Amino acid sequence: MGLVGRCMAENARTALDQDEYTERYNGLVSRYETVKTRFDEVTQAIAGKADRKKLLEQFLHTVETQEPVTQFGERLWLSLVDFVTVYSEKDIRVTFKDGTEIQAQKNMIYRSGDFEVFCKAAA
Repeated sequence: MGLVGRCMAENARTALDQDEYTERYNGLVSRYETVKTRFDEVTQAIAGKADRKKLLEQFLHTVETQEPVTQFGERLWLSLVDFVTVYSEKDIRVTFKDGTEIQAQKNMIYRSGDFEVFCKAAA
């Protein structure tokens, strides 16, 4: 039985000042709600990290099982890039499967570990 339950049980079997009981009860409920909110936040963060770990493991497996890169092609692009967001002609963002986001620039080379991506943006 938790603190709130014990508080309620004590009130049921003992004559207590109801104002003091209400204040104590409300304090315990508030404390519970604060801890519950934090617990939910941490649980959600752990789930997010587990999802990210799974994506990174899939990404690493793809990279490790690919043939050596001799030419940049569609398969390599699809294995590296999660999605591309075009906000405007001058603001194009590339989000890689590892979560890294870059803003594409004309004739830019992006380096990450052993990989290089050359962005040839329209003039």
